[in-house]
Amino acid sequence: MKILFKNATVMALDPSITGEGKFLAVDGDVISYIGDKMPDGDFDRILDCTGKLLTAGFYNSHCHSAMTLFRGYGEDLPLDRWLHEKIFPAEERLTHESIYAGSSLAIAEMIAAGTVSFTDMYEKCEDTAKAVIESGIKANLARAVLSFDPVENMSENIRVKEALTLADEYHGAANGRIKIDMSLHAEYTNTENSARYIGELARDRELIIQLHMSETESEHLACIERHGVTPAEFFLKCGVFDVPVSAAHCVWVTDSDMKIMAEKGVTAVHNPVSNLKLGSGVMPLRRMLDAGVNVALGTDGASSNNMLDIVSEMRIAAILHKGVSRRADETRACEMYPLLTLNGARSQGRDDCGEIAVGKKADIVLINTDTVSTIPSYSLDATFAYSVKSSDVYMTMVDGNVLYENGEYKTIDIEKVKYNFKEVQQHYFD
Repeated sequence: MKILFKNATVMALDPSITGEGKFLAVDGDVISYIGDKMPDGDFDRILDCTGKLLTAGFYNSHCHSAMTLFRGYGEDLPLDRWLHEKIFPAEERLTHESIYAGSSLAIAEMIAAGTVSFTDMYEKCEDTAKAVIESGIKANLARAVLSFDPVENMSENIRVKEALTLADEYHGAANGRIKIDMSLHAEYTNTENSARYIGELARDRELIIQLHMSETESEHLACIERHGVTPAEFFLKCGVFDVPVSAAHCVWVTDSDMKIMAEKGVTAVHNPVSNLKLGSGVMPLRRMLDAGVNVALGTDGASSNNMLDIVSEMRIAAILHKGVSRRADETRACEMYPLLTLNGARSQGRDDCGEIAVGKKADIVLINTDTVSTIPSYSLDATFAYSVKSSDVYMTMVDGNVLYENGEYKTIDIEKVKYNFKEVQQHYFD
């Protein structure tokens, strides 16, 4: 299908593309034209974008989608108590049906907020994959691996077997919309033996590794006590950083850790709301960026955030660090857009995504900027970072297919999704 967006205000990393009154053409699943003049040719649809901002699609670079099942459950607890007293016991009751229902609801929430792809670490990932395929969104999925036995034969670890089966069946599925990653849940839930094994497995299969790292001070210090090194140094020692890694949280990393991450190409995923809500702390974003680390944004799960609203996450990231440092220029509006788009695509190994540029995948978000909270606009960067809300998202397009437009889902039956979710959710907390 050929679609033309006309009269659009385009926001792109390339300043020659950014501006008002632009024309952008989509041919199939790629952007085929961007310019100031109407392109030649016939189009199946022409969309007038007057009063709308056209951007690259947003990436939720760390979440546990099926944990919508636990939204509002286990509140006001620190991470260790939240996990051991509430979440881990509840997860023992998860079924394939509930994972599918929870993931479907999460995807619906993310699509409406402009998310075109998400990075997900959980269990029974084939059920999340089913929801991804049906909805048209993209995702990097990983079966989390945990191991507490220092001499365990990792080839017999049930989670490793599930991860490999997932990779065999779904890596590259849905025309590449689904990618399968490997995952080490965290340093404190694994051993040197398991970390080395997963690192070698990911290298042999050319897969990304997802993990949690230095989320809390106690986790960070306990690793130093156990191994004599920080979590980042532990993963480096075990060869985990010899493959692309997406490391969630990174709240308590040191300057030395950040240098390692920059040198090894490790992505740090900033989850400001989850880290604040669980009382874990605040990632040193300014130092991360200055060190040259690729930083992306994530919501974490709805159980520790309550929302999967990546636009809200971006706004909080844009202002949080100013308050912590008491410096208004600690972060700048212009730095937020890449965190939400290109850096997320990089973290997922999607080299043809994350940008408004000819030849890139047509993953596009249209935002209504003719609203009471977005006018006037003296700066696109400032309007985007500080004023735009997820409710302003007018359209979400993935690979040239419209998934959501003007409040209407195009690929999923939202009433069915909500009904199925309520049917399985009620069995957990009656």
